[in-house]
Amino acid sequence: MNIAQLLLEPFADYDFMRFALCSIVFLAVGAAPVGVFLMMRRMSLVGDALGHAILPGAAIGYMLAGLSLPAMSIGGFMAGLLMALLAGLASRFANVREDASFAAFFLTCLALGVVLVSRGGNSVDLLNLLFGSILSVDRAALTLVAIVSSITMVVLAVIYRPLMLESIDPLFLRSVNGKGTLWHIIFLILVVLNLVSGFQALGTLMSVGLMMLPAISARLWHRTMGGMMTIAAIIAVVCGYIGLLLSYYIDLPSGPAIILCCGFVYILSLFVGSESGILWRLYRRQRHHVA
Repeated sequence: MNIAQLLLEPFADYDFMRFALCSIVFLAVGAAPVGVFLMMRRMSLVGDALGHAILPGAAIGYMLAGLSLPAMSIGGFMAGLLMALLAGLASRFANVREDASFAAFFLTCLALGVVLVSRGGNSVDLLNLLFGSILSVDRAALTLVAIVSSITMVVLAVIYRPLMLESIDPLFLRSVNGKGTLWHIIFLILVVLNLVSGFQALGTLMSVGLMMLPAISARLWHRTMGGMMTIAAIIAVVCGYIGLLLSYYIDLPSGPAIILCCGFVYILSLFVGSESGILWRLYRRQRHHVA
């Protein structure tokens, strides 16, 4: 068997592998740019918190309708928005930082979700919600991911300028009546939407990994927002493809294998990234001293 067969045969022979790869591509082009904005706004842990917050809503949807994609998606979306609202209110009207509010709510939501699934289902259902099953993605789930990805790209294109300004200088945007709160809320809705579509394939614990790890790696390779978003999406697609091959040939769980590949790329970028990699920074510093 030659290299081309090794790389293409799983996707040529099996529908579930093609569906999994398509879902990764859609998730990458939607979630990775959102992750770049989260990173630049210093909200990386907020994305993690929202990823855990959708678990109780998905669990309630599961308890009411079983493994129903619409019920679990709507439940997860409502739970994520509710946690974002409560955390924002807590930080606004109480003497609590926003990141601390998100941490408190996401820990509570994670525990509540596990309790609900444990009471209403079994350990297999709990594992599917926590870690997903990308190899079982069907047409309905793929359609949901594609729709969310399309909405994300369109909305980001529309609000790109004010969102950039709100990220860089929110005080200036507020001084010119730039409706910074509105852009912040729209952005949080996009985060929740992408996490809800991602948990169908990667689970609530893994979906945020495809959003954040490629974004953080991209920061080590490029400086501009457009460059970082493009690189982040490419990293997510490549890691998804490699992770699926690893799961096929050496029998690894597919979702964790994909996120593990993203983690490996981050570690590699940390050393050799052309923008902020450790080795490149040492090399440039040495050239500066010599000059």
